[in-house]
Amino acid sequence: MRSPLIPLTWHIVRSSGRRGLQSRLLAAGAAAVGTLVLLVIVAAALGSGARADRTAWRTPQPAKHGTAIQALATTYVRHEPVTVVSLAQLPGRSGTPAPPGLTSFPAKGEVYVSPALTSLLHELPANQLADRFPKVSSYGTIGAAGLASPDELVAVVGRAPTDPAVSRAAEGSTVSDIDQAARAEITGFSGTHASVFTVNDQQIALVGMALLMMPVVVLAAASGRLGAARREQQLAALRLAGATPRQIIGMTALETAALGAAGALTGAALYAGLLPLLAEIPYGIGGWYVSQLWVGLPWLATVVVAVTGLITLSAVSMLRQVATSPLGVAQQADPRRTRIIRLVLFVVVLLYLWGSTGGGQLSTRQVIGLLLLFYGAFWLVGPWVVDRLGRLVGRFARGPATLLAGRRLSDDPRGAWRTVSGLVLAGFAAGFFAVSMVGMDGSAHRDQVAVAGAHASQVRTLLRDAGVTATFDTVGEDDWDGLLSGTPGVVAHISGGGRARLDTAVTALTAANPARPPLTQDYVTAGDRTAIGRFAEVSTATLALSFLVATTSAGLTAAAGVLDRRRIYGLLRLAGTPLKVLDRARVRETVIPLVVLAGGTTAVGVYVSYRLNQAVGASINMTGVLELGVCVAVGALSMFAAIGGSRPLLRRVTEDAARSTD
Repeated sequence: MRSPLIPLTWHIVRSSGRRGLQSRLLAAGAAAVGTLVLLVIVAAALGSGARADRTAWRTPQPAKHGTAIQALATTYVRHEPVTVVSLAQLPGRSGTPAPPGLTSFPAKGEVYVSPALTSLLHELPANQLADRFPKVSSYGTIGAAGLASPDELVAVVGRAPTDPAVSRAAEGSTVSDIDQAARAEITGFSGTHASVFTVNDQQIALVGMALLMMPVVVLAAASGRLGAARREQQLAALRLAGATPRQIIGMTALETAALGAAGALTGAALYAGLLPLLAEIPYGIGGWYVSQLWVGLPWLATVVVAVTGLITLSAVSMLRQVATSPLGVAQQADPRRTRIIRLVLFVVVLLYLWGSTGGGQLSTRQVIGLLLLFYGAFWLVGPWVVDRLGRLVGRFARGPATLLAGRRLSDDPRGAWRTVSGLVLAGFAAGFFAVSMVGMDGSAHRDQVAVAGAHASQVRTLLRDAGVTATFDTVGEDDWDGLLSGTPGVVAHISGGGRARLDTAVTALTAANPARPPLTQDYVTAGDRTAIGRFAEVSTATLALSFLVATTSAGLTAAAGVLDRRRIYGLLRLAGTPLKVLDRARVRETVIPLVVLAGGTTAVGVYVSYRLNQAVGASINMTGVLELGVCVAVGALSMFAAIGGSRPLLRRVTEDAARSTD
């Protein structure tokens, strides 16, 4: 016998009218936004790992019976790293395969450069960059297979085995040379050690992904409950007419799954269409190749199914009262109280988090797990806090708008929590990132260029010929505070400063020691600057996307709340309540829990950032106080804008108050 669920569900959808259609479109739109954001952050996490893998071939992998010598060196221009891979085929040995991005192993005197480096070589004067490489009539091009980003600066130079750039490369290495300079005999390019400029990208992106995950989940869950009040009334009537709980659940699941799938597929289509634009957004070493941001069909299907399932589960989870007490739902006699067990569990989780962050450095996986646990704890306690706030506000209210707001908070604390939860959780991200790790000063080595193993007279002659004025210090093995870190050599203090003069000095002094490029402040601080820079970039992206998702969630929930409560608003209008009072009550029932809860999560975010900085020995970024103020202001303006966007809808649903109460 054919199941009546599909035709009955379709009949209810068709008969729900324009208001019901609006709620369903809002739900589908929320699902689309959630899917889009989720796919973007998954793409960033997966793509950053793929980019790191593309840099591993540059670090030589030692072999017992090598066929060639590979040397890695790093120089800087305009404060950006230029990775130089020098290769020399050993005589009498079998041929060495071509490195990634090249069609053949480079012969002596050949120079291959990335497209971005080609542009820079033509843009800058030769004495600032091109003179660091062998003179050639034309440069070869490194293909995408050998690059992590289209903006990366990479050069592959073919040399003779006796050339100091390969025969004596990385001699007298210092701490600063780790991952920036190396030499070994190789048989191929199967290295597994990613570049220092990409090795931490994925881990930091995963932290941002964890911080964004819960706001996205909140948005998806909220979209499943849009129009919940009207749906409950319809299903309660069907339940009283003889429908079974299984049929009620089946109808709800069928409707919300269809809406969720439609919205999720729309979000997936938007993600695919926006890939070329997303690839232009820089992260770390630069932009992306489109293929790096394509998550693949399995991940695409997983995200679509996950969002659809979450929306469906969110809608079905609200049917307990409809199934067990349909008459109470039909009469709207269900005050949705919360239990104190939520607070108890929240305190237990906080104590566990306190103990877990107290000792030792945490791994990326542990940090992500603790962040998700914290978000879950706040999601659990949020409705309980809103319920108690509503009771307090209702008890001490001195005006009708505040009284209505307090009553709404205590009558439906879960619904009020869903409106503000996105920005409440975004407040944690704002507090966490606003006082995060600061960058290194590095001013002690500003405008300095150091050459290991060089003589002062040689350095003075090279700089004079290049037209650069400088003073000189000769350092020995006992000088560990300078650029050379205990390696004998010469440090030149460039007069006049400026990026162009510094690049000219580096280029001129490259000839002083062909085995090791000159060192600058950029070189010795590369590791710390890279990690902190990535963290700052992820901070900015996470905050922006958090507020986008949270504002979208708040706006959709506020609009759906107007549609769900149109009968109540109509009755209040018939009773003589001014529209202005209804609108003020609507704003206050959002602002009150937002101030209390968002203030709490922001404070916790600041504390967690402080503990993390303490664990890694970093200081607190005091200038982040201003950034935090900006984040709070943006969040407040976003919330008011989201609520204000549904004000015309409130006016329309109360224009014909008598009809709205039918």
